[in-house]
Amino acid sequence: MEYRQLGQSGLRISTITLGTMTFGGKGRFGLIGQLGIDEVRRLVDRSLEAGVNLIDTADVYSDGWSEELLGEVLVGRRDKVLIATKVCFPTGAGPNDAGLSRSHILSACEASLRRLQTDHIDLYHVHEWDGKTPLEETLDALDTLVHQGKVRYIGCSNYSAWHVMKALACSDRLHLQRFVSEQIYYSLVGREVEYELVPAAIDQGLGILVWSPLAGGLLSGKYHRGEVGPPGARHTTAWNEPPIRDWARVYDVIEKLVEVAEGIGASPAQVGLAYLMGKPGVTSVVIGARNEEQLVDNLASADLRLGSEDRAALDRISVLELLYPYWHQAAFAAERLSLADATLLLQAR
Repeated sequence: MEYRQLGQSGLRISTITLGTMTFGGKGRFGLIGQLGIDEVRRLVDRSLEAGVNLIDTADVYSDGWSEELLGEVLVGRRDKVLIATKVCFPTGAGPNDAGLSRSHILSACEASLRRLQTDHIDLYHVHEWDGKTPLEETLDALDTLVHQGKVRYIGCSNYSAWHVMKALACSDRLHLQRFVSEQIYYSLVGREVEYELVPAAIDQGLGILVWSPLAGGLLSGKYHRGEVGPPGARHTTAWNEPPIRDWARVYDVIEKLVEVAEGIGASPAQVGLAYLMGKPGVTSVVIGARNEEQLVDNLASADLRLGSEDRAALDRISVLELLYPYWHQAAFAAERLSLADATLLLQAR
């Protein structure tokens, strides 16, 4: 397992992070997975044995049950692993039980600490943008938690690039704790983050954690053109994340992915994960699993290195169309590109 520095922090995390959305199965999260305590323990054991040192959860997953299960299986070995969790989505019916107000952040953090049976959270992400709460209030609340020792590092998730930049500017102006990471959706069939979010992360020194790196299982090799999909698979249920708007393009990518995988004797999922681990700015990919077999297959991607020809083939089949102003910059600013600019413009020319 490789370990990478998380942005400009001193924290080193594994290139694979264990996701916990399949833990519990309450409410709509039952469409993702319904793992109980024994199954959760096996997945955590296998992950730690493979060298994974970060486990990612959220207070909203299965109404907090995901955090509870994780906390239970980590009793006696909390110091062996880093825990990331998140705050923003509703955790109750009250008017202040959601969002990124000081009130909700502080109370939600205390609740997560209790469920996780720990005295600190290693990486605390704001789970979504809250345009109704002043950023100064949100960041000051997070800064308070860091100074209290209840949170070690902070990050954002599902922000747009201008949200990220506004937050970083606010932190710098008020001398508050700065985000060290952004957690974003990124996959071979979802590369839109390369327009703004990846360049912003590289320019500002943020680590990138990738959620749904296999596009909700689409890149597992189990989906085939002209077929509905495997029974019980995520995209055959009411769960619509990530949304697919061009199925023909998706199947073009899947077929190339399968071709590359067969050529090197790997699974499509392993190739899809290894592809992202080799992209600029990416620190770690968050993998979720419904069973041990799936987890073991995904963990093997940590040792897979794609050749330049295979990577180029996957780049070509999934490349983004340049929107304005990027096509203009590619045409007329090619000699004036920063490293951040080049992540999009050089590979798309």
